[in-house]
Parts: sequence; structure tokens; C-alpha cells
Amino acid sequence: MTPDQAFDRYEAIRPRLPGGHPAGTPQGHGSRIADLGALTDQFDAFVFDAYGVLNVGDRPIPGASMRIAALRAAGKRVQVLTNAASFTRPQTLEKFQKLGFDFTADEIVSSREVCEDHLPKGRTWGVMAPLGFHPQELAVKAIQLGDDAADYAKVAGFLLLSSADWTPHRQAMLSASLVQEPRPIVVANPDLVAPRETGLSLEPGYYAQELQDKLGFAADFHGKPFPSVYDEVERRLDGIPKDRIAMVGDTLHTDILGAQSRGWSSVLVTDHGLFAGLDITPFIEKSGIVPDWITPSI
Repeated sequence: MTPDQAFDRYEAIRPRLPGGHPAGTPQGHGSRIADLGALTDQFDAFVFDAYGVLNVGDRPIPGASMRIAALRAAGKRVQVLTNAASFTRPQTLEKFQKLGFDFTADEIVSSREVCEDHLPKGRTWGVMAPLGFHPQELAVKAIQLGDDAADYAKVAGFLLLSSADWTPHRQAMLSASLVQEPRPIVVANPDLVAPRETGLSLEPGYYAQELQDKLGFAADFHGKPFPSVYDEVERRLDGIPKDRIAMVGDTLHTDILGAQSRGWSSVLVTDHGLFAGLDITPFIEKSGIVPDWITPSI
């Protein structure tokens, strides 16, 4: 999927996203800044998306770790809010350490962890999961979904963690199984796409929205721009007013729209993520989603 196609798809599902505003009603100012140094004094906490802001795939973005260190040195709170749901908490922490970041576990909020906290117990879940997944990672009974149609029939609900190993055939089996017997779908990564070294990958949110289009029922989403992950960040930042929190991300429909829905300020990064190499102005004008600030990199 190209960035233009991803943007159009996000616009198509706009009514399903929280905090949606009609096109032509900007919520921010769209001021251009060189980097976050221009905003350090204006906020007490900075919340960072990961892909496209701190890293692209397995590569850290140059200068990102130094910016985090500078914010800490200025007495600012930092949090990472990531929709990447492939990893457990220890794996997520290890990933950032390998990228050169020194985040503590308390500074990382993952949509997967929040999703697991909300996942109903006492039922067996069929899981869209990456290679190497072990059902014991979850606090519920789980079966990893593959190419055996019987597995789809014997679970009481579906949990979408990672589409890295997903195929059109498996998507068709999931859809057919839901037609035969409707059951809950819980999505731990609402993203439609994610920036990788080789382009944009299709993420669990893409497949969940496709199912909603076909079957006409709503999935349960945890992750930006949906509320549960923001509840967790605000819990960790207790005592900091919402207008002193800045969300830094690379997408309009997840990072910026989600921040606006919570009364946070927003900063759009343009050089590394979804809109890398593109003029962001037409996308802002078409969507009416206007970040408070725009910067090439943090």
C-alpha cells in the first residue's frame, strides 16, 4: 500500500475513529519547527510514537535517543505509546534497548499490554500472531491461527496481534468462520500500515477494518487512536494537565487525531514515517486534521 492509498483508507474509515472532526475544521495551528527543542519549555510530558518517530523498522532514527536524553535532562517526563503488538513487555523493552534507547518498562505503553488487561478471561481465543508466538505468553487460553480451518471453528473469539505471518487465505478462513458463527474480534494493533525499511506493511487494523466492511459488525480496538491506551498513559502521568502533554507521531489519523481526542497537543513528524518524502499540506487540507506543530524529525 502506498502512502496515498493508506491515507485514503484512513479517510474511508474516519467515522469509526474517535475524535473525528469534519474536513475543514482544523484543531491545531500547523506551525513549522526545526525539532522538539522549540517546545521543551511548553510541556511537562512528551509521548512518542515509535515507528516513524524513534525508529523505522530495525533502524533507530538519527538523533532520536539524544533528544530523549535532552528532554529528561530538562526535567520532562517521557512515554512511548506504541501500537506494535507483536512483542511481550520484556521483548518490547529489549527491542528499544537494541535500538539504543534506555527507556524503562514504566515509560513504555504498548497497545498489546493494554489489550491484554481488557481481554475477557474464561474463553479460548484464536490469535493472529507472529512466527515464534507461544500461547503461554497470554493470560488467557489461546490457539495460534494458521491454515487449519478447525482451529477457527473451536475458539470463542479472535485476538489480532500481528499480521506479519498473515495471508489472504487465512483472512478468508477467518471471514468464513465469522459468517458461520459471529464472535468477538479484539484488535491489539489498530494501525492500517506501518513504515518499514522496504515500504508500508499491512497491519492488523487493516484486516479488522476489512472484516467490518464485509460483515457489518464492530471490532474492539485497543491502541491509538482508541481510548484505552490514552487512559493508561494519563494514569502514569497523573498530576500533569492534559494541555501540558504533547503527542509526537507520524500519522494524522492515529497519532494526531488520537491526541486531539484527549485534549493533548500534537506534533507531526514528516521525514521518516508515513509521509516521508511527501508534501504533508494536501493531506492536512483534505482531512482537516491539523497538528499543532510539524517537524521533520524530533
